[in-house]
Amino acid sequence: MSDTSPTWWRAGVHADRRPFLLARNRITRAFRAWFEARGFEEIEAAALQVSPGNEAHLHAFATQALTTSGEASPLYLHTSPEFACKKLLAAGETKIFSLGKVWRNRERGPLHHPEFTMLEWYRAGEPYQSLMDDCADLLALAAETAGGRRFDFRGMACDPFAEPERLTVAEAFDRHAGVDLLASIAADGATDRDALAAAARAAGIRVAEDDGWADIFSRIIVEKVEPRLGEGRATVLCEYPISEAALARPKADDPRVAERFELYACGVELANAFGELTDPAEQRRRFRIEMDEKARIYGEQYPIDEDFLAALAHMPEASGAALGFDRLALLAAGARRIEDVLWTPVAG
Repeated sequence: MSDTSPTWWRAGVHADRRPFLLARNRITRAFRAWFEARGFEEIEAAALQVSPGNEAHLHAFATQALTTSGEASPLYLHTSPEFACKKLLAAGETKIFSLGKVWRNRERGPLHHPEFTMLEWYRAGEPYQSLMDDCADLLALAAETAGGRRFDFRGMACDPFAEPERLTVAEAFDRHAGVDLLASIAADGATDRDALAAAARAAGIRVAEDDGWADIFSRIIVEKVEPRLGEGRATVLCEYPISEAALARPKADDPRVAERFELYACGVELANAFGELTDPAEQRRRFRIEMDEKARIYGEQYPIDEDFLAALAHMPEASGAALGFDRLALLAAGARRIEDVLWTPVAG
């Protein structure tokens, strides 16, 4: 069955997928119990939002709300419950999690689906290193619940019970690409496109004349770094350049990088986490940069959620993580593609 096949409901196809789906259900129950045992409250974020998020390369599904008189106002299916969760932190919640559907357009493939399940959780007053420990626990719990001892995917193996490797982005660039990333970032976080371009070309990476620093950074990550992460054990890739962490606060002892990490297993990105930025003026500035970049590349922008920025001024120091639940269920259950662990895939 292809990733866009409409025949998932045929009895034979469903019988093949059903063991993966039942494993997914067991993991769902186990994760909810894990969070509840640690004092988290489960929340439900409204799917319809005035802004779907303000990251340049995220694409949303747009709709509109009609008043009783027929007047229309734009709304979007959220790409993450992040804005809603942070508003709840501003309201006084301290430990919350959301396990629900999100939507992202222009995404479909073995590891991508336009509608998928995201696990997102927040800890007020705790450092983002606490989320690294959470991720390690959840990897082991998913494997144990599914009945497996290791993850195998695309020729890579990962022990989900081993302590994850912690690797900075700069270390990963040096180890896997031979690139000195921080040499292209000034003390104030400003980036030097030409310096990174020269280093990338020396590493055998194609660089186009109109590529910006962020384009080159992404190409090095995709071609040289990501395929090597999470082999043998999971990798926590941390300390992203501040320009690549629009919602994260700077690292206290090095403002060139941010309190952001991503979790990888078998070369698959599973989670993205931040020490959360709580400065509304700085957040607005970063959103505008992201939307200018979106306009440059895609010719469109999304509105800024002014209510979110207002709430940010009241939000406590916190850390938050978002984990692609379907991808983790895929690895834990031994599936090969994301549609194997979706009860009813979207037609396409």
